[in-house]
Amino acid sequence: MSTTAPTALGAPRAPGAARPAQKKRRPGRTLLRSAPLLPAVVLLGVFLLGPVISSLYGSLTDSSLSGASAANAEFIGLQNYADLFADPDFPKSVLLTLVFLVASALIGQNCLGLGLAVLMQSSHKAVRAIVGTIVVTAWVLPEIVASFAAYAFFNDGGTLNSMLTGLGIPGVNWLYVFPMLCVILANIWRGTAFSMLVYTAALNDVPPEITEAAEMDGARGWQRFILVTVPMIRRSISTNLMLTTLQTLSVFALIFVMTGGGPGTDSTTLPLLAYQEAFRFGELGFGTAIATILLLVGAVFGVLYIRALKPEVD
Repeated sequence: MSTTAPTALGAPRAPGAARPAQKKRRPGRTLLRSAPLLPAVVLLGVFLLGPVISSLYGSLTDSSLSGASAANAEFIGLQNYADLFADPDFPKSVLLTLVFLVASALIGQNCLGLGLAVLMQSSHKAVRAIVGTIVVTAWVLPEIVASFAAYAFFNDGGTLNSMLTGLGIPGVNWLYVFPMLCVILANIWRGTAFSMLVYTAALNDVPPEITEAAEMDGARGWQRFILVTVPMIRRSISTNLMLTTLQTLSVFALIFVMTGGGPGTDSTTLPLLAYQEAFRFGELGFGTAIATILLLVGAVFGVLYIRALKPEVD
């Protein structure tokens, strides 16, 4: 009589029993399936990874626009970064960049865009057409045109002060007294349309029967929105936050046209500081180091948002 009993499905394998054969993977087949992706990978490497590596190397040299370093830049290691962190203007620029990012993108564009999307969803067709046209116009304008329009509005003799004077209120030199507030409002005006379109599409994908069921359970309007609608569009919110964050981190023309980074350095964000160091003072290596720091900040935000977009495992 055999001492080894047959093994049932899911039961522990008896001692000495043969292991089930595993399906072998074929590396050649995997490579063949990945072959169509090769051109895209090459293009990403050339046009995305290439400039990043070039920027990183340039930040480790003493490259400049004039002098001996312009022809023969020398490798100086982390000296540019040491000088950068010792520069008193750098911490202020980092703080102003974060204030500009949080106020104009994370709060301003997202909250206003979501609010407009909700209002347009429940408003009359004619109202949706008018509001949509007004909001999208600022987005489709070329950046330099939108920048000059914002400058004309906030300028000492511009539209805003003319309106205040007509109401009997004395005007203020807004671009000098409140430079960051002006550029934040201008960036909100310029970028809200994108958030509005993203959230409009997301709200249209919410099944109406779910909100109707919540209404039948006694949930009020704001309760349905917070407890039902927002969780269902959370991935659209994360995606929009990532896109508006990366776009706002690179804003240059708007601030350069409106304030030039001034008065003094009161509106000098990292892109403007990098431009000033590289092209106004001729220190290309030092300016590239600032741009590399900005790139790392964007990468950190990108990783956080990508982790938030990971599918949940049940």
